[in-house]
Amino acid sequence: MNPQAQTLNEIIERENPTVFELLSEKGQNIFFPKKGILGQTADAKGSKINATIGAAIEDDGSPMRLKVIEEKLNIDPALAFPYAPSFGRPDLRAKWKEMIYTKNPSLDGVKLSLPVVTNALTHGISMVGYLFLNEGEEVISPNLFWGNYNLTLTQAHGAPITTFNLFKNGGFDVEALRRKLAEGKTGKKVLVLNFPNNPSGYTPTKEEINSIVAVIKEAAEAGNKLAVVTDDAYFGLVYEKDVATESIFASLSQLHENVLAIKVDGATKEDYVWGFRVGFITYGIKGGTPELYEALEQKTAGAIRGNISNASNLSQSLLLQAFCSEEYAGQKSKKEAILQSRYDAVKATLANDKYNDYFTALPFNSGYFMCVQLAEGIDGEELRSLLISKYSIGIINMNNVIRIAYSAVAEKDVKALFEGLYEACAELKKL
Repeated sequence: MNPQAQTLNEIIERENPTVFELLSEKGQNIFFPKKGILGQTADAKGSKINATIGAAIEDDGSPMRLKVIEEKLNIDPALAFPYAPSFGRPDLRAKWKEMIYTKNPSLDGVKLSLPVVTNALTHGISMVGYLFLNEGEEVISPNLFWGNYNLTLTQAHGAPITTFNLFKNGGFDVEALRRKLAEGKTGKKVLVLNFPNNPSGYTPTKEEINSIVAVIKEAAEAGNKLAVVTDDAYFGLVYEKDVATESIFASLSQLHENVLAIKVDGATKEDYVWGFRVGFITYGIKGGTPELYEALEQKTAGAIRGNISNASNLSQSLLLQAFCSEEYAGQKSKKEAILQSRYDAVKATLANDKYNDYFTALPFNSGYFMCVQLAEGIDGEELRSLLISKYSIGIINMNNVIRIAYSAVAEKDVKALFEGLYEACAELKKL
């Protein structure tokens, strides 16, 4: 093992043995190199003649660049063309951490790590797998989950996904989660919670969040060591009053010494910049110390450096400028209002009982999506094909559960969407 990795491990084990036990073999072996090329480059920073940087520099000291690219950008070249740190831009990391506290007031006074920048949330989930999952270790998830977990966790890291029932009586099935956490031997468990959930578009109510947190605490008090990943891709897009508006990360990050909360989030959906590819990994645990968090940040940055080197400097710079703009909050609220109106249109349309003849809506209250369960005798794949060929409507079929991204449907088209779905179902029923 590299001595730099060993030093980080000693810090983590001293500050919280549970966190050390949660690390995968790769996680224990990874480190952010402070010696070698990076260390020598850091030592040379500020030198009059600096021949250490693996980038081209103009004679005036600015980044070398092509005019045909620069003229399209209204930003200082120094904020666009050079590499960003593997940890992410320090100013953006500090701003995102500040925003986490603003969005989650119950975190006031709670110590968290400084977010580490990832190449959006897919990369963030993959880096969590790298750091915390050995081959063969299971990932616990609700039975409705983002399909990309199969690639990022199972295929990439050999971690099979085991599920528990998401819904019962129109809400979150807390007892199913309790039973799943109690299965098997007491020990390391990795749980992924995605709220608002993709594909269902469901966020637990405040009461349900309290119950979920209580169940996780029970598991920790029973001696389990838990890494709980909160996939907050759609955070903040909540459309009903009784739904939790804070991330469950806020409660988990101060819950128990045996519960490491790992927040994976980003600007992708929250700020409508899907192609910018900027996400974050943030850690929180009861009693977490600056030394523990710094060691985790270094391991995370080391994994990122060995994977993609660093995320886009241009994207990070543009986002930071937006976050610091006086117009940011107002513009964002206008977009949220549009999504709210589309959600309201879906709810109003589905109030018509006739749709229950062929499909039933699963609980939804937030995010980009909602799902319907098809009635018996209707094949989801046949329905999907018919909707495209005859009605020019595109949906996602998941084993006869249909996912509808109303975030991408104009309010005026919502009724036509469900009417087309209804008519196509009726047509298939007659066959």
